[in-house]
This record gives sequence, structure tokens and C-alpha cells, in this order.
Amino acid sequence: MFKGLGGLGDMSKMMKAAKDMQDRMQQMQDDMEKIIVTGESGAGLVKASCTAKGELTALDIDPSIFQPSEKEVVEDLILAAIKDAQRRAQDKMQSEMSRITQELGLPADMKLPF
Repeated sequence: MFKGLGGLGDMSKMMKAAKDMQDRMQQMQDDMEKIIVTGESGAGLVKASCTAKGELTALDIDPSIFQPSEKEVVEDLILAAIKDAQRRAQDKMQSEMSRITQELGLPADMKLPF
């Protein structure tokens, strides 16, 4: 009479796994706000730091590049350092997402909506 209810245990496990994944993803999102990556340009003359979520947190410019005639070069170096930091942040985020999906037994290249 209740043979059809045998699958409820599997459903319960699946719901628990989904909740665990949601909790782990939230924890990862929180952790990404604390991880700082640094990008640079001009052989280290300009360094930009940002969280692994891509939020710019610091900019360090070597004073030796402050020549009025080099304004455009400095601007290009700043942009390049920021883009490098943001790329590194994105790489770190993807690396962490892949690690978590593997730990949860999901395919490493699975795209999650988080």
C-alpha cells in the first residue's frame, strides 16, 4: 500500500544536499569578500588590489612614474593593473566554485547561478 513512499527518503536526501550546497555557496560568497588579489602593470610600478569578488580595495603607484609628460602612460598602467586584479579575482572565484562543486560531487565545469 505504501510502496510508492519509498522514494521520499531519496527526496529528503536530495533536499538536504541542495540545502548543504546552498549553505556552502553562501559561505564561499562571504569568503570571496575577504580574499584579496593583486594585479600589476609596468613591472610592478602600478598595483591594484581587489577582493575575489572584484571590488577594488587599494591602488599603489610608484612615485617615479609621476611625470606630467607621462600622464597617458600612467593612466594606461593604472587601468591595466585594475583589469589584471579583476581578472585574477574572477579566476579565483571560478577556482573556488569548481572546488566546491567537486566536493559536492557535481561536475567541476557545472555552471551554478550563484
